[in-house]
Amino acid sequence: MKRSTFLLAACATLFTTVPAVTIVHAADAFPTKPLMLVVPFPPGGPTDAMARTLAAEMKDRLGQPMIVENRAGAGGNIGAEYVARAEADGHTLMFGTSGPLAINASLYRKINYDPVKSFAPVIQVGYLPNILVVNPALPVKNVPELVAYAKANPGKLSYASSGNGASSHLAGVLFNSVAGTDLQHIPYKGTGPALNDLLGNQVSMTFTDILTALPYVKAGKLRALGVATLARSQALPNVPTISEQGYKGYDVSVFFGIVAPAGTPPDRVAKLNRAFAEVLNSPKVKQMFASQGLEAPTDTSPQKLGQFIATESVKWKDVVQKSGAQLD
Repeated sequence: MKRSTFLLAACATLFTTVPAVTIVHAADAFPTKPLMLVVPFPPGGPTDAMARTLAAEMKDRLGQPMIVENRAGAGGNIGAEYVARAEADGHTLMFGTSGPLAINASLYRKINYDPVKSFAPVIQVGYLPNILVVNPALPVKNVPELVAYAKANPGKLSYASSGNGASSHLAGVLFNSVAGTDLQHIPYKGTGPALNDLLGNQVSMTFTDILTALPYVKAGKLRALGVATLARSQALPNVPTISEQGYKGYDVSVFFGIVAPAGTPPDRVAKLNRAFAEVLNSPKVKQMFASQGLEAPTDTSPQKLGQFIATESVKWKDVVQKSGAQLD
């Protein structure tokens, strides 16, 4: 009788514990379905191209395809809000830039997410340096000469941007602040029109990404005065940084990072980080990104990206306030 009771108890224990073990294994299996990489900008641009390059390489690392979905609008806010509200299971990610991950929180009157609190950082992909270029007709060869000329001719020099609140606008605001100049801001509807007027000597200068400026600099149609990052660019190694020309710490670049919704399990974030790091370190991707002017980060840990987003958010809040720019 006692033996029968013991067997029944053992069987009951077995049948109640087996499902629990199965559930644990199911929870550890990640990813269990295709992943979505949201790009908060329209297809066809450099951000979209970089995201698709990474996504195409991820299946071999994770065993599931990664699908790029463009959710453009409001300077990246629409896509960012979508990801912030997504299920925090690691299957939905965002390929973000400086705008939605640092600047927009101060630039827009209202956004429905917090770049620091609403996301779990995964990895910093890299950054694209901005560069200060002038029309060759301007009689200056470096940043100190530009500053001296601007102070000797107050109100005469102007800089073009791709629009109010754009990084090319805020770069000029920050430059005026650190250099004590009064460069006049001329906003355009996009980088193309701004460059056209700079090439035509309708404006004096602009701060634009190195990928856009490089062909004109090499052709002698624009003169590069300084790279707007702390380290020199691999694409133009002979051009000194603005920081090393007397304005220490001046750093205006477009950074790219991948984030997940806040609350995503740390082990899943770690797995995603390892997979993306492998792709970024592959010779194929490294060469492709370097040819586009992208600089690799020195630290690809999730923690480093989180710290960077927090620091950039504070920096740009001050610059935006000085600019007076505000978007709805």
